[in-house]
Amino acid sequence: MQKILVVQTAFIGDVVLATALVESLHQQYPKAAIDVVVRKGNEPLFNEHPFINELIIWDKKQHKYLNWFSILKKIRAKHYDVLINAQRFAATGLWTVLSSANTTIGFDKNPFSFLFTHKVKHDVVALNQNISVSEVHEINRNHALISSLGVFPLAMPKLYPTKSDFEKVKLYQAEKYITIAPASVWFTKQFPLTAWVSFISELKFEGPIYILGGASDKALGDKIINEVVRLHSTASTKIINLSGELGFLASAALQQKAVLNYVNDSAPMHFCSAVNAPVVAIYCSTIPAFGFGPLSTNSFIVETQEQLACRPCGLHGNKQCPLGHFNCAHSIENAQLIAPLLQMAQH
Repeated sequence: MQKILVVQTAFIGDVVLATALVESLHQQYPKAAIDVVVRKGNEPLFNEHPFINELIIWDKKQHKYLNWFSILKKIRAKHYDVLINAQRFAATGLWTVLSSANTTIGFDKNPFSFLFTHKVKHDVVALNQNISVSEVHEINRNHALISSLGVFPLAMPKLYPTKSDFEKVKLYQAEKYITIAPASVWFTKQFPLTAWVSFISELKFEGPIYILGGASDKALGDKIINEVVRLHSTASTKIINLSGELGFLASAALQQKAVLNYVNDSAPMHFCSAVNAPVVAIYCSTIPAFGFGPLSTNSFIVETQEQLACRPCGLHGNKQCPLGHFNCAHSIENAQLIAPLLQMAQH
């Protein structure tokens, strides 16, 4: 096995989970050249990655289809021994079919999977929907893609923050700290602003709390801080909004040494898994049984203790609560969020 291509052009969290494939492939074929295709914007995840030969970037916003053909041309020119497609949509399926790779592998949900040399079933549980049920994690589902190639170790997803990433966050690590990543692309995956404020206000933690996120999340972080200060002007807790200040790998480097990282069911949770950082994953409309839960050694899942007939309401979340009440989030109690911190303190 000389040349391998892994394709995952989905969003950040899916790409992080797909790094487990790179780890497994490298362990089995340490001398193989492993290339990866990602969508533009996700390439910083792989800065100075030790096992990736070439990163191929698909710009889907500028000249999407012209760039698609350019990537197809590059893939065909490489004549890969194996192409592993972890994406389930037509654009990557067509690359796979036309790739000229000796072996092409992908999920059966890809519309072009009938033309792959190997296709693998992809099941996700959805308790309120007529979808097949599975209890395995997404890394297990991805790992099944390489089962036809032989026996591989099931590796964990892994990110490799660079020396400069660790240097960038060093100044924030002088004392014990917590991080919070409050935002999500999906409204029903995002713990509400008022809930974050209530939790932080009740939290007894002497060190700094760092709010993490992208530049677009800065306003949310500022609102959380302003509300905490407004309601508790005497609060001694230092809250610093780092949204937009740190890249993916630097954020992961900061999470790695935190006492705890509080996250939604979103990409920052997978960052924690990829650097084995202690994490509290808050589930609102989605459920861990979908198979995208935290993988860190110290992982805590927080979700409503009420039996809600409407939960889960979708695999990826929604732009608003379909029933208007968002009880799956509002019924989560502060004590549930504080308990993991107390447990970590005992260790």
